[in-house]
Amino acid sequence: METIVFDIGETLVRDDRCWASWANWLGVPRHTVSALVGAVTARGLDNAEALRLLRPGIDIPAEYAAREAAGQGERLDESDLYDDVRPALAELRSLGVRVVIAGNQTVRAGELLRALDLPADFIATSGEWGVAKPDSEFFARTLAAAGSLGRDTVYVGDHPQNDTFPAARAGLRTVHLRRGPWGHLWADDPEVRDTADWVVDSLMDLPSLING
Repeated sequence: METIVFDIGETLVRDDRCWASWANWLGVPRHTVSALVGAVTARGLDNAEALRLLRPGIDIPAEYAAREAAGQGERLDESDLYDDVRPALAELRSLGVRVVIAGNQTVRAGELLRALDLPADFIATSGEWGVAKPDSEFFARTLAAAGSLGRDTVYVGDHPQNDTFPAARAGLRTVHLRRGPWGHLWADDPEVRDTADWVVDSLMDLPSLING
């Protein structure tokens, strides 16, 4: 195993701030947004559908731009990281594993992640690449960034439709992380169990996979 690639949202970073900021921007209760995210998740839909239910016809990129202009744009700091992120990534690098971070996020999110100086060799987002999961081109770009073959590369994520299934189709090995609404909802799904090489509860479980 030469490279481990990490999804971002609900793998490395909590989505609490993201959805709370959208609730504030749209002027709706935070619980309403959370409940709708859960509902579209259970239906197997992209979580952006929650915003479209709240405001039919919403132009999400335009709203991102408007939020930035209003001083209510994306924010990301140490408090948004899960507690196991830094120790797990650091230990993996100490074992000689290349650590890559690549997920469905905006250009701004990529800038904010790099500013955190995480123990990673490479960080990129779908916004920067111009292609998003589950598109196979995203995983082709991921392998190019990893500099390793699919069989020597592991993709870690919480979302079967965006992470486990398309990464496996692209020839990568996969870890399903039981974290966040998607990770918990599908961790014991038979198809996820059959597809993922491993299902873990913490990023700190990963170094033992390397040593095993």
